[in-house]
Amino acid sequence: MTVRPLSPAAPATQGVDAAGVHAFLDALEAAPDIEPHSLMILRHGRLVASGWWAPYTADRPHLLYSLSKSFTATAAGLAAAEGLLRFDDPVISYFPEFEADITDPRSRAMLVRHVASMSSGHEAETLERALAADRDELVRGFLLVPPEREPGTVFAYNQPTTYTLAAIVQRVTGQSLTDYLRPRLLDPLGIGEAAWQTDRAGREIGFSGLHACTDAVARFGQLYLRDGVWEGERLLPEGWVAEATRPHIDNSGGEPVTSDWQRGYGYQFWMSRDGYRGDGAYGQYCVVLPEQDAVIATTAATEQMPQLLDLVWEHLLPAFRPEPLTGADEADAALRERLARLALPPAAGKPAPPERAEPWTEAEFTPRGGACAGVPKLTSVAVTPAADGWSLTLTDDGEPLRLRLGASGWTVAEEPLPVAVSGGWADADTLAVDVVFLETPHRLTVTCSLPERTFTARWHTTPLRSTPLRRMRAPRSSG
Repeated sequence: MTVRPLSPAAPATQGVDAAGVHAFLDALEAAPDIEPHSLMILRHGRLVASGWWAPYTADRPHLLYSLSKSFTATAAGLAAAEGLLRFDDPVISYFPEFEADITDPRSRAMLVRHVASMSSGHEAETLERALAADRDELVRGFLLVPPEREPGTVFAYNQPTTYTLAAIVQRVTGQSLTDYLRPRLLDPLGIGEAAWQTDRAGREIGFSGLHACTDAVARFGQLYLRDGVWEGERLLPEGWVAEATRPHIDNSGGEPVTSDWQRGYGYQFWMSRDGYRGDGAYGQYCVVLPEQDAVIATTAATEQMPQLLDLVWEHLLPAFRPEPLTGADEADAALRERLARLALPPAAGKPAPPERAEPWTEAEFTPRGGACAGVPKLTSVAVTPAADGWSLTLTDDGEPLRLRLGASGWTVAEEPLPVAVSGGWADADTLAVDVVFLETPHRLTVTCSLPERTFTARWHTTPLRSTPLRRMRAPRSSG
């Protein structure tokens, strides 16, 4: 499939002030708790700014976490338009094999629209309780957890609701979410590589796990901004965008609204102080701004998601002007140059001290204190010299992962999985190395102490799904 690039334009021609984008970049890079990975801005359908912080790159898929939910809802909307499901049907009607097991009247009264809008009647997340009830069939486990309130009356951010919606779509279509969306959405939008994590039953999980490029997120947002029409072709059912992106349930908790997570929830979309958005853990955002005719797509690694969104409101929102700007050629060129050279600083470290090279050669390390809290199945680290530097072998869950540490900067490898490695010796007895798993928002710092022959490992953002290190990547097709 030939993918047509998004149509670029100088920011000023689309009424975007480059100074505001510069201010946003400055604020991102100054924030100690935000690690930006990518940014794309569309205005009036044109790509006015795009950049990736090396070693992240434009063509690499990135784990979107709960931004996946918005794609799941879109699949449900398409299936409804094809007559395969109805939002006013009881959820249990799609799983007749559980009919005898599900006796709670509130569970039986739960409708598809309730799981689509996080209003199942539960007052809190049910994932652990649902898994405890049935680890092999999460839908059954979820329906076995009785809602505390009537469905449709209370909001709770609740992973099994989206999982159940995804399961219904996959059941009525007979396809995975990815396969169902490919001819209807992904291919027409020009979205290339995309892959979804599956559970032990082989079902794409829906509430998380989608890996796609930032370009895919931007195209998805633009499709919603244009009411489901792409290049003159209607891809989404008429009326779906308005229905999916209006508040279906109050999520303020009865408190004064002070957060972008209290402004209402649609069908797997959050209402924002401006427009609406899909968002995923650690800063994966698709912000749609109808009043500004703009879309902002980001990937990042941060636990300060509200701070990242606040920076959008503070710097990018005022940058959208009602008319094209004049006399801004130099400013636009400076922004374009800056975006082309974005980079994350490599981890600090010096080359191996010559006088200690021999002790470090073939050194092996065990977890400090007998266990590694950050990565509990990481049992050993080995350091060995290589032709062009050093290598580390991390043994996790019984599987070795060999990483090359170059003399300086980031060393990028594609196999056995996409990673970037940097770091070095803090002193003669201490080696500290950062490992960036390039298809995720996650970075691991491994620190080895030669006198103790021990190591520690620390995630900068902790993966939400326990995964062996060698599988910290986008799923790959077996075909």
